This record gives sequence, structure tokens and C-alpha cells, in this order.
Amino acid sequence: MSMPDTPGHDQIRGHESLSAAIMAGKTGGKTIVMKFGGTSVGDLERIRAVAKRVKVEHDRGRRVAVVVSAMAGVTNRMVGYCRDLDPLADPREYDAVVAAGEQVTSGLVAIALQALGVKARSWQGWQIPLVTDDAHGKAAIEGIDGSTLLACLDEGVIPVIAGFQGVGPDGRIATLGRGGSDTSAVAIAASINADQCDIYTDVDGIYTTDPRIVKRARRLDRITYEEMLELASVGAKVLQTRSVGLAMRENVRVRVLSSFSDTNDESGTIVVDEDEIVEKELVAGIANSHDEAKISVRAIPDRPGIAAAIFGPLAVANINVDMIVQSTGADQMTNMTFTVSKGDEAAACAVLEKARADVQYGELQTSHNVVKISVVGIGMRSNSGLAATMFRTLAERGINVQVISTSEIKISVLIDAEYTELAMRALHTAYNLDIQEEQRS
Repeated sequence: MSMPDTPGHDQIRGHESLSAAIMAGKTGGKTIVMKFGGTSVGDLERIRAVAKRVKVEHDRGRRVAVVVSAMAGVTNRMVGYCRDLDPLADPREYDAVVAAGEQVTSGLVAIALQALGVKARSWQGWQIPLVTDDAHGKAAIEGIDGSTLLACLDEGVIPVIAGFQGVGPDGRIATLGRGGSDTSAVAIAASINADQCDIYTDVDGIYTTDPRIVKRARRLDRITYEEMLELASVGAKVLQTRSVGLAMRENVRVRVLSSFSDTNDESGTIVVDEDEIVEKELVAGIANSHDEAKISVRAIPDRPGIAAAIFGPLAVANINVDMIVQSTGADQMTNMTFTVSKGDEAAACAVLEKARADVQYGELQTSHNVVKISVVGIGMRSNSGLAATMFRTLAERGINVQVISTSEIKISVLIDAEYTELAMRALHTAYNLDIQEEQRS
């Protein structure tokens, strides 16, 4: 579906900060963006509940912009329709179909607000405009003109915006990929200079680890952008990685809270700059990712250029390599082990088979019965011994570490998947993250 020309498209494209695209200043009371995920707007009863929650904030005198996802299950159904007709569907037509869910939800939420006597108007990404690049299906935001939304707020009207979508340089709808509504919400908050972006979901905040695995996991009041970005990148699914990166770059305060319980200004978890956290935890959280496939290229003659011969073709094929370990035996033969996402395992093996003559390896082994466990915390910058605690804790429970990778505030290990729960619980206790009995009451 072709869109009309979007004003300001050329002047917005290519700027480095979304905030630079703001066309007007903030006036009036506190400005917030409220984003509601698919489960929060899963049916008409949930939509009515969302409208009531938005009205509460509006009645407090706050200027509210709302961003919505498609109703739970709708996007998956739309994707299925496209794939059934053509597994290689034109990405532009794919976007026209899968963006429909958010369009419906934004209109329904606006109607629900109007039924409560609140002025509201639905907006699609191209109407704002939220400008993206041309990577249909996984587009990146290049800019937003916030003046339209600010004018709407100035008139006392709540804009209800379809998340997950914008307009590409071809004037057509472009979607941002899975979890894109979070990114939309943060970008819109930046464009209108909002005081805060509230992400409503089916959990009541960010926990030290998955509470379904570790019953003594505790909810964090605050967490830094960097910690949340690392946790999101290694398996924590509360926030989408791109949304956290954008929030950090634009300095947007993000709060994660539940739409299924009563709330107040102090509830949920705030994601903020490190400077806003006075008492910094050594470890903020522990995450796990089962989307890992381990590939071992074995019996390679030890010579310069081995890594380039293996990872160069993988890079050309757009296959992202995560954890890497290399070892050389007494026979001067090298083994190279690394991880890719499970979805890339077959493609990676095909690339390596083609490169076999250049690499001259003896055997290719794969395994996806593995899990990546990651410990994240800004305290790793200035405190030694955190890595030793991890390795000692796992060793005491007979858990073998297969691959290790680190960053400034993260340690990740690859272990057998069968030890996931044991490792998570043991590490949670070892880093003193368990909720105390008095905190339960």
C-alpha cells in the first residue's frame, strides 16, 4: 500500500539523534508515553482496561501518548498467511500485511478512550511520520518529526500510535521487526521529549533472573541501560535489544511494569543512566539463551590465517558468530569451536563445507543441546573475583564449561542444556541475588 508524500522526509533522514528532529518544545505537565504489548490488548476487555489506565494518567493532568502492539496472536497469523502464499514473499507486501494488526489496535484503543469521554485519535507510523530505512521487515528508524504529536497533545487529545511501523524512503509501510513496538515507543518518547516511557507487559518489572526458573528471583527497582542492554542481548526477553540501545543513546527513562495489576509511580523497574543509581549492585542479573548452536571445526593444520579462512566466509553469508574458543594440541592440529544462532546452524555448516578445501579441516561437529548462561553487572568493572565465583560455582556442581566469552560487564559460558536450572539457581545464590524472607512478606 503506497503512502502519500511525507513532509520533512529528506530533512529527517540520516540525522544521528532522534531528539534533533523535535520540531517543538515540551509544554504543560509531565509528558509520558504508555506502550502496551499484545497480551495487554489481547481482547476487547483488555482494551477497555488499557483505556481506563490511560484515563487515570490523563486525569492526573499528564500529557499522554499511547503506543500499541497488535492484539496477541494477530501478527503471527498475518505472518503465517504471507508464508503460506509464498515463503519468499515480497518484503514490501509482507509489511503491508503484518502492519495491519497495530492499525486495528490503535483504532480500537482510541474508540475505547472516546467511550470514556477522553479525546483521542489514532495515528499510523506514516502519518507522523516515523521515517525508516528501506530494510522492509526489519527496518531501522532514521527519524521522527514530533511536531504533529506535540500539537495533538497541546489540544488535549491523546494520540494512540500504531507501533512496529513507519514509512520507508519508497513511501511504503515498513515494519521494524519483532519487538519493534518497544522501539517505536522509545523513539516517540525521544521525539516529544517525554519525561518517561512506560512499557506495559505481562510481567511487573525486570527480575534478577527468570522467576519461573529461580523462585527466589527478585524484582529490581532500577537497572542501568548498559546492564539491561547486555541482559536483553543474552536472552532476557522483557525488553527488545534495539529499544534499550535507543533509550540509552537518547537518554529516555524507561519503566517496565505490568498492565495486569494495580500500579503507581513507584512500581515496576526503571531503566536509567548509571549516574542515577547510588547503590550499585555487583551483579544485576543472570540470563540464559537456548538459541545457541555449537559448531566445532576440528583437526585443522596449525598455520596463520585459519580464523580468517573460517570466519570470513561466514561474515560474507551474514552469519553472526558469538562465542569462540581455539585450542591447539601436541600434534600441532587446531580445533576451532564457536556458536551461532540455531536458525543459522544449517547455513553455517553449508558455508564451511564449501570452504573445506581452503581450511583443510578434518571434521565438522555440531550440537544445539547447549545453553548460554550470562552474568551481567556494572560491578565487574571495578571488582575482581566475579568470574572466579562463576567458574567455582559451576565446578562444584559438576557442570562443565565448554566455551567462555566476556565483555566489560558480562561473563557468558556455554554448558549442556540439561544443567540450565541447576546453573541458574546456583549462580543466583552465589552472587547473593536471592530474595530474603523478609522481602517476601
